Amino acid sequence: MTLVLANLIDGHAQAPRAGRYLDVSEPAVGAAFARCPDSDASDVDAAVEAARRAAAGWAATAPEQRAQHLNRLADLVERELDALAELESRNCGKPVALARSLDIPRAVANLRFFAAAITQWAGESHATDDATLNYTLRQPLGVVACISPWNLPLYLFTWKIAPALAAGNAVVSKPSEVTPCTAARLGELAVEAGFPPGVLNIVHGHGAGVGQALVEHAQVKAISFTGSTRTGAAIAAAAAPKFKKLSLELGGKNPAIVFADADLSDADLDTIVRSGFANQGEICLCGSRLLVERSFYETFKRRYLERVRALRVGDPREAGVDLGALVSRAHYDKVVGCIERARAEGGTILCGGAPLRVDGRCADGWFVAPTVIEGLANDSATNQDEIFGPVVCLIPFDGEDEAVALANQSGYGLAASLWTGGLDRAHRVAARLETGIVWINCWLVRDLRTPFGGVKNSGVGREGGVEALRFFTDAKNVCLRLR
Repeated sequence: MTLVLANLIDGHAQAPRAGRYLDVSEPAVGAAFARCPDSDASDVDAAVEAARRAAAGWAATAPEQRAQHLNRLADLVERELDALAELESRNCGKPVALARSLDIPRAVANLRFFAAAITQWAGESHATDDATLNYTLRQPLGVVACISPWNLPLYLFTWKIAPALAAGNAVVSKPSEVTPCTAARLGELAVEAGFPPGVLNIVHGHGAGVGQALVEHAQVKAISFTGSTRTGAAIAAAAAPKFKKLSLELGGKNPAIVFADADLSDADLDTIVRSGFANQGEICLCGSRLLVERSFYETFKRRYLERVRALRVGDPREAGVDLGALVSRAHYDKVVGCIERARAEGGTILCGGAPLRVDGRCADGWFVAPTVIEGLANDSATNQDEIFGPVVCLIPFDGEDEAVALANQSGYGLAASLWTGGLDRAHRVAARLETGIVWINCWLVRDLRTPFGGVKNSGVGREGGVEALRFFTDAKNVCLRLR
């Protein structure tokens, strides 16, 4: 039976006003299994109006009550962890085990973190002199838009809506039309959790039909977007004349830097492999440029390739599968085309380099073998353009200065990881890297209190912790003369 999704507007499931729907695919089998609304500006108008009506009442709700709503929603997500993990896997192509261990638990953590954070957020005051006191109010913006991507659907959807709701805003959200299923289910759970009608609205559809209408809507005061740099640039251009607040978390072409003094354990090697291929490489934080000190290059390459070749690609439902299918036929074609371009540029394919056929129910799925390439300059198109798939390029370097120069030779600046046994070098290199995040001798270790975001073409603004709460509020200074 085909799953038919609905928009959530004013606390109710609603069909798209124009009656149009989009097919939603199961990547592992290469066929549609659901339909989501192909909404348009009229649906956005209805959702924004519902949010506008709800905004004042929600803003006036005590932070502790907002926290209770978020915690109730977290309880419901936790209750359905297994079902949501299976749905996420079916819609994304990722292994069920990954969704169960990472995606859904992180969604729960996002909701609980911001529920706690809003009750502990301290105000600011400044005694100017004996007769004057300044204090700062952090007030919600009103109606805000949250636009989330397809690669970590519930994980990143909750990462946006949780701080927006905690801060007292009414939200109109647009999940990716490629992977809308768990967001739609979260909307149903939000109703069950008792969120007032209009506080959280979810409108499905294409970026051109829904995203653009949200960005341009006069009642939308801020836009939090995660996605491609190209789309982020278009959002910035449309929003700038309207003076909307923007948070843009965009693409990455992240370096992982391995120095000869790293003394890598087997667990370290496994982490470096995971940093390139987790979630089929469909994570903006993956290290797709693997820079290795030349004196250690051949030894590292041998150990690294042993582990990459051992990765198991297959049916996401099966235990022990490391990589599933790519999210869509269009993305699969793009990644395969990027591998062919790497060949044309003169790259040597050390492993992978081709689509994979998985027998059984997944015979028509969109699978690509984990691919490692060497022999390409850092300024090649392969090493400069974001591929967002299971493709890693090995690049040798000589010394610290060249490592930093190669790492920074990119239009992107989201994240980097570096592996070294020298504490001085670790601090020195981390300070020189042009990225928003640096991991030293680890990868994807996240503390939700820390600022998250990039520089250059990787975005504007920061998410996480008080940075997110600041984004979703306006500061108002009040100056009081004491008598």
